[in-house]
Amino acid sequence: MTDPLNIRLVDTEAFERPVKLRLPFRFGAATLREARQIFLRVRIEDAQGRSAEGMAAELMVPKWFDKSPELSNADNENQLRRSLALALDALRGAGSGTAFGLHAAVEASHHARAAAEKLNGLVASFGLALANRAILDALCRLEGLSVAQAIKANRPGIDASTARDLSGFDLSGFLATLQPAASLAARHTVGLVDAIVPSDIPASERLNDGLPESFEEAIDAYGLTFFKVKVSGAPEADIDRLCRVATIIDAKMSAYSVTLDGNEQFSSAEAVADLLARVKAEPRLAGFAASILFVEQPIARAHAFEKPVKALAAFKPVEIDESDADIEAFVTARGLGYTGISSKSCKGFYRSLLNRARVAKWSAEDGIPYFMSAEDLTTQGGLAVQQDLALASLIGMTHIERNGHHYVDGMAGAPEAEQADFAKAHSDLYRVSNGRTRLRIEAGQLAIGSVINAVGLGSSVEPDWAAMERSPA
Repeated sequence: MTDPLNIRLVDTEAFERPVKLRLPFRFGAATLREARQIFLRVRIEDAQGRSAEGMAAELMVPKWFDKSPELSNADNENQLRRSLALALDALRGAGSGTAFGLHAAVEASHHARAAAEKLNGLVASFGLALANRAILDALCRLEGLSVAQAIKANRPGIDASTARDLSGFDLSGFLATLQPAASLAARHTVGLVDAIVPSDIPASERLNDGLPESFEEAIDAYGLTFFKVKVSGAPEADIDRLCRVATIIDAKMSAYSVTLDGNEQFSSAEAVADLLARVKAEPRLAGFAASILFVEQPIARAHAFEKPVKALAAFKPVEIDESDADIEAFVTARGLGYTGISSKSCKGFYRSLLNRARVAKWSAEDGIPYFMSAEDLTTQGGLAVQQDLALASLIGMTHIERNGHHYVDGMAGAPEAEQADFAKAHSDLYRVSNGRTRLRIEAGQLAIGSVINAVGLGSSVEPDWAAMERSPA
C-alpha cells in the first residue's frame, strides 16, 4: 500500500442531545440521573483535494473526569466542551499530516493549554479523543476502509513519537497482527445503588417498562456471565453487598468472571488490601473471590501514584482508570506495580492502541501478564457505543463493560427514524422492543460483525444531525 495519506482538518461542527437515565447510576461519590451527549462532525481534505466527512460521539458524564465537589454538573460539561474547542483549534492549526501525525503534533501542547485553564488530564484527553475519532472515521471513509483494515495497514501513520518507550518496537508489524472478534461478552455493571433482587424495589417505584430493573433480572434477561461490581471503600457495607451479589450469581451459574471497581474510593493500597483480605476470608464469597479478574482504580488519583502497590497486586492484579490522564500514565503505573490499564474511547483511540502495544512488549520483556480491559462511560446506543465496541474488539478484548443500555431506555433520545436506521444497518447489534432500538445481548454476548466491517469507524449510518442542538463547543 502507499504511504499514509497526508490530510488536513478543514471543517468542524458540534451538536448535543440530552440523555435521561431510567435508573440512577451511582459510581464513587456521584449519582448520575441525566447527562448530555456530544456529537462531532468533521471534514478532512487530502493533498489532491479529495474530502470526506467523519463523526464521533460521547456522553459528557459529570463527576467522572473531574470529581471536584465545588463544580456543578454544568461546570463539568463546560470543561469537556472547552477541551473539545481547544483540541479542534489546535488540530485546525496543525496544517497537513497523517491522521496520527496531526494528533502527535498537538497532544503535548493541547494538554499544556488545557492545564493552563485548570482542566485536568482526563478532561484534556476527552476533547482530543473525540476529535481524533472523527478524523479517523473520515480517513477510513476517504479510503473506503473499515477501521480494522485501516489500523492493520497503519493508514493513520501511527508511530512512537508520543510514546518514546516504544521506540524500536515494530508498531506497524504489531498493528498488522490485530484480529478483531465478531462478538464480545457484555460485562454488566452493578452500581452502588442498584437493586440486587426485585424485592429491593418498592412497588411504588417499579418502572414496569419491560426492561430489567434489578441485578437478578438483568442476569435472566441477558444471560450474563461477566460482572463489574462497584465498591464504596466502606468495608463492612461492601462485604455485605458483595455477599448479596455473590448469592445471586452462585445460584445461577458455577463459572463466571468478576471485576471490582473502586472508583477512587480508597485512600491507600492498605485500605484496598484490607477489603480484599476480608473478601478472601469470607466463606460466602469463596466462588466470587476465585472469579475476580482484577481490581480497577481503587485508590484516589491524587494518591494512586504515591506508593508502590506491589503488595496489593499480589492479591489480585490492579489497573488504573481515572489515573490514566496522559500517554505516560501506564509507564508510571508499571513502575509502581500496576499491571493493567483501561481502554475507553473518551481517553483516546490512539492511546488504547499504544497501550496495547506496551502490553505486548512489556509482557514479553518482564514475563508478567500485563493487560488491558474495556470499560464503559455509560456509552449510548448508536454511534458512541459502536465506536467503543470497534476499539475494544480491535485491541483484542473478549469482554467489555456495558451499562448504557441498562441505565438508559435504549436510544430513547434519538428520533424514531434514526433509531430505525441503526437497527436496520446493524441488526446483529440491536433489537427493537417497546418502540426503542436497544442493544441485543443474547447468552451474554454482543454481536458486532456489522460494526467492525462497516466502512469508517464502526458505523454504516449517521445520526440525525438536524434533530440535535448546536453545541456551545
